[in-house]
Amino acid sequence: FTAPLSLNKGDARTGEVIGEFSRLYEQQYAVALFNKVRFDIEGGGGPQPQLLHRKVPLENRSIFSGALFQFLEENNKWRNHFLFVPDSYTINYYDNKASHERGLHPKGNINCAGYKVLTSMDQYLELLNNSLPGVKAKVGNSPFLKCATQFPLILWHPYARHYYFCVVTEKEQQKWHAVFQDCVRHANDGLSEESQVQTPAFTDAVRLYRQAHGQYGTWEMMCGIPSQVSMPQRMTVWLGSRQAQAQYEAVVQSCEARRPPLEASIRTDMDQIITSKEHVTNKIKAVVLPKAEKLLTVSIQPYISSILEALMGPTSRGFSQVRDVFFRELVDLSKNTLNDATKEKVGEHMEKISMLAFHPVKMQSCYEKVEDLSLDGLQQRFDVSSPSVFVQRAQILMREQMDDAVYTFEQILHQSLEDQGPEGLCKNIQRCQDRVIKKFDYDSSTVRKRFFREALLQIFIPYMLKQLTPSISSELPRFQELIFEDFSRFILVENIFEEVVLHSVMKDIMMAVKEAAVQRRHNLYRDSIVLTSSDPNLHLLGENPAIDWAGEYGTGQEEVDREETGDSTGGAAQRRRRMKQVVSMIQLDGSPTLVNESCLDIPMVDSIPEEEAVDQDNDASSPESVHQEPDPVVLVMVFCKYEIAQLCCSWLGIQNLRHLPNIELHPLSPQNCLNSLGHGLYKVSRVPQGFWPMLTPMLPTVVELF
Repeated sequence: FTAPLSLNKGDARTGEVIGEFSRLYEQQYAVALFNKVRFDIEGGGGPQPQLLHRKVPLENRSIFSGALFQFLEENNKWRNHFLFVPDSYTINYYDNKASHERGLHPKGNINCAGYKVLTSMDQYLELLNNSLPGVKAKVGNSPFLKCATQFPLILWHPYARHYYFCVVTEKEQQKWHAVFQDCVRHANDGLSEESQVQTPAFTDAVRLYRQAHGQYGTWEMMCGIPSQVSMPQRMTVWLGSRQAQAQYEAVVQSCEARRPPLEASIRTDMDQIITSKEHVTNKIKAVVLPKAEKLLTVSIQPYISSILEALMGPTSRGFSQVRDVFFRELVDLSKNTLNDATKEKVGEHMEKISMLAFHPVKMQSCYEKVEDLSLDGLQQRFDVSSPSVFVQRAQILMREQMDDAVYTFEQILHQSLEDQGPEGLCKNIQRCQDRVIKKFDYDSSTVRKRFFREALLQIFIPYMLKQLTPSISSELPRFQELIFEDFSRFILVENIFEEVVLHSVMKDIMMAVKEAAVQRRHNLYRDSIVLTSSDPNLHLLGENPAIDWAGEYGTGQEEVDREETGDSTGGAAQRRRRMKQVVSMIQLDGSPTLVNESCLDIPMVDSIPEEEAVDQDNDASSPESVHQEPDPVVLVMVFCKYEIAQLCCSWLGIQNLRHLPNIELHPLSPQNCLNSLGHGLYKVSRVPQGFWPMLTPMLPTVVELF
């Protein structure tokens, strides 16, 4: 939230900014601690969730890994790098897969907060033109715009470094695009809600800092104002970030060190603090409410219904799609276990379903529904920077809701299998499914209504504060004199002013959401029909440890692997290699192992085992497979970039790759291609014919095949 810094004044400016922010953080830390202790004592209302919640969703999991081309700006070359996305969603890149498995430090890592994922040069150039005033970028202006393939993946940020990747097929691009978007989504939601003191202290301090500098609108984290940044300044905008980070961490540690005596003081004087706060609140209400209600009548109430409807449609369609995806997975589970109701088969399918919420490819159809959310015509009126703030928040809630449903189904099914075994498995699955779907519908309604209320507040409150602050701010200091000095750390008149404004609009928002629930619009339910204790035994299952489906219902290989790994040398590397991955790297049966860990180790076919039922016809013991003749060998000459030719040959296990710059081309081939920069003619020999259908789409031009 800082303006661009010059090299000479950067340190001084950073110190000034972080000093002002630290003062606000210390004030808000004490207020947040008081609110947390008060909540612990008094408790909170609202309907209780019906679904169970997984405490550590991605324990011993990674999200995705694989190799693709990455552009290196230091030498203007494309290189094949291995990417690994752990459960932190930070993208780590290595020279090759072996470097990762040996536990070496990555060449670099990418924190995706504030980034946008682009899949075309047109999108990239448009953002460059919009974010760099006076600079018009065109294709071909710079060597880095020449991608090695026609399927780029670009991570764009208005101030930070840009990252350029590309893959060989469109389906690979779609998979990596979904993974990168999930990384951005997770990083943008990086503030933990479980930290009930540090998180509100930080967000309130940031908000108050921005308001003190006239910035009231919704804020896209780490994006600032693009028009302030020009090409030479992009490298210096965040020059003070490391210094600011160190000073911020020092302030947090200082506040945490003072927390025990501060909390003891709050608990001792809780009643007096509450009484004093209520007295001051009533005084401020008398001044603020008349002006706030007038503003509500003229500028807020006419727009509540239309904005609520704009939020409800896409969000509810997204949650409905979550329900459909979950339902289809359970139907597939029932079908696949109909004729093979063994515990191994159950373990195999449940191992995949257990991570459904964190599979960005399978969840993509859900996320796309809410991306239709639009606030056209309202963004300028209420200073809403972009609907992406609400889109990404809704997507995070959808993912949480999916994981709650999956985890609840896991626990119920596991208990059923322990009690009854695999007999009547399909009926058990159906009963568990019906039970969980009903709970999902209740929780979906509750979560969406809370999201709608929070989104409306996030739209209206900054606007109201901006309109009311000029006439109210001069009167607030006199109310501070009404607070006892011992309680002044926990009661701030600025916070009370904002609470009064919030409560003034909250009743209208609550009424609008309640009316939508009474009318059952978008499958919303009234809170009164959500049974808070309808299934008390279920919540006891939430205390059970996570279920290891592969280990408990698998073939026993997991135990063998653990025994082999043990505490021996290299055990950590083996554990890294065996870490379960949410998004599988798919290889066709019989395809050779990669030499250079290329992204081509995901041959893109129409039927992917992780997403559809595995084909049962390819039985290795069938007569056809036993007596199958080896594929004949053909000679292929291809015309392409050297990196692509080498990539394909590595995938096929081919060692004989020779550069033939002067060979005659086939008459039908364009002669001028020989002079193209970075291209050449290559002779590729000993290609099994069975691989040719997969090889053809990956090469730009086939010159001769005989």
